[in-house]
Amino acid sequence: MSEQSGGNFDIGKITADIQSPSRRSLLATAMGFAGFAFAQRPVRAAIVRTDFAKLAPYGNSTIAPGIRSRAVSNVNGLTVHILEAGYETPGRPAVLLLHGFPELAYSWRKVMLPLAAAGYHVIAPDQRGYGRTTGWDDSYEADPDSFRILNMVRDAMGLVYALGHRSVAMVVGHDAGAPVASWSALIRPDIFRTLTIMSSPFEGAPSLPFDTANGAALPRPAPSDDELDAELAKLNPPRKYYQNYQRTRGANDNMLYAPQGLHAFFRAYYFYKSADYKGNKPHPLKARTAAEMAQIPTYYVMERDKGMAETVAPMMPPAAEIAACKWLTEPEVEVYATEYGRTGFTGALQGYRVRRGGDPKSIAEMLTFSGRTIDVPSMYIAGKSDWGVYQTPGAVDKMQNSACTHMVGFHLLDGAGHWVQQEQPEQVSKLLIQFLQSQASPNTKL
Repeated sequence: MSEQSGGNFDIGKITADIQSPSRRSLLATAMGFAGFAFAQRPVRAAIVRTDFAKLAPYGNSTIAPGIRSRAVSNVNGLTVHILEAGYETPGRPAVLLLHGFPELAYSWRKVMLPLAAAGYHVIAPDQRGYGRTTGWDDSYEADPDSFRILNMVRDAMGLVYALGHRSVAMVVGHDAGAPVASWSALIRPDIFRTLTIMSSPFEGAPSLPFDTANGAALPRPAPSDDELDAELAKLNPPRKYYQNYQRTRGANDNMLYAPQGLHAFFRAYYFYKSADYKGNKPHPLKARTAAEMAQIPTYYVMERDKGMAETVAPMMPPAAEIAACKWLTEPEVEVYATEYGRTGFTGALQGYRVRRGGDPKSIAEMLTFSGRTIDVPSMYIAGKSDWGVYQTPGAVDKMQNSACTHMVGFHLLDGAGHWVQQEQPEQVSKLLIQFLQSQASPNTKL
């Protein structure tokens, strides 16, 4: 049940009704299959407040013993839902794991126990806008300030402090969690002592123009997402950049009310971006031009007239392949479908509107840190089949050569695509533990 500002609504019941096969079929018929411009529900400003007692246990019995689920109140205006392991022994150093999109704290389930066994208190929150964390506004018109990068850093700090830690031994961020983790380490290295970036390379703080009063030329800005979109639209077939799509009002409804159903949507989406899809053969791109970017699969550079639901639908793997998938079973897919079916995607998508691209206020905030680098020990992990490594041309070089001054490991793992900590948890766990332990010997190279 969700208590909304301005009235009380049983959102659990509403969502259950909408997600039933018969209702979903009617919605799909009414909305049609032509792209992502779906009919909109009435606007409702909504501060999410969930009665956890009325929900099934988190993870639908797919989480291993030794990992517990609980809510932590009074964290920067939120009640943060976390998974944690290694909590039984007080005084352990902490490890903070920040998930991406469309993920949850649940996405870390396979690396938490190995880290706990190595002696750490392992903390994985549902981030602002996701899962069972509450206190955020789930309307499209929500004040974007709470989703900007500095406030997300405050979310991470507040959670660490609430759990009784003054610092963490390591912060790890995957996908959309990577910039939050990276900025946390850049802004507060005293709290976030080491950093592991997964999938999304960190380019560093934006640069202020320098020495222009003495005749230096203003730097030429990189093409914006809007400019890239305009060029992609000229291709045959016309294309669009997924980050621009994710900012649109229709993106939530396109995915939430996917004609194939949420479970099938997640199965196809996760498959398409994994190493299981043999068409994922990423490589560096020469420049951020439409012609170069068009080499990326359609989950990043989409067909112009399709939403994400239509994009991934043809990629649904056959039943035999689904049955053989060990890294993401059908009950595990259902965890994502259940949680997103209850919350929708709008909160999760807010980050695309203000933490990526050219949002002027976000850029202004980040310019405060122009010239600042990440100086704590850092490491990068991604799958060899992950296009996330190269979707921003030049980002890997900037991360290694300027943004991070003490990067001691760069790893592209066999048998993994975008979901590296789920596809290859043993390899990821080993690297994370080695990295943590190596800090006793700063000269160790991983």
